[in-house]
Amino acid sequence: MSAEERLSALGLTLPEPPQPVGSYVRARRTGNLIFVSGMVPILEGKLKYKGKVGADLSIEDGYEAARICALNILSVLKAEIGSLNHIVQMVRVGGFVRSADGFTDQPKVINGASDLFAEILQERGMHARAAVGVNELPLGCGVEVEAIVEVG
Repeated sequence: MSAEERLSALGLTLPEPPQPVGSYVRARRTGNLIFVSGMVPILEGKLKYKGKVGADLSIEDGYEAARICALNILSVLKAEIGSLNHIVQMVRVGGFVRSADGFTDQPKVINGASDLFAEILQERGMHARAAVGVNELPLGCGVEVEAIVEVG
């Protein structure tokens, strides 16, 4: 089953790739690597999940926000390479969680992105990762995710 077929089987569709909200490009390719800029949980043109995880947002909210970020990353990749089947492997994922004081479950939040990549890409979706707590994120969102991906 292809990555696109797995998306469909899960009842998911890729959103339109989000446009940058600053002076940068959404992805840059060098050789067989694509560096995808940090994606925030924008769905249907609207920012979802604003606030701090552990105060305004639950771990489950953060997990869902990370899934939306991952879908946005996949949409950017598809726009860049034409098909998710050209992904050789997810190399590294960086996750940033806007955290309330004392919140230490950032890995549980970023699992939302990691789990989605594994569901869609199977073994090719497994990756190295960082899950970091931060004080603020762009637009007041609760989660941001970036990725480095090897493509064929």
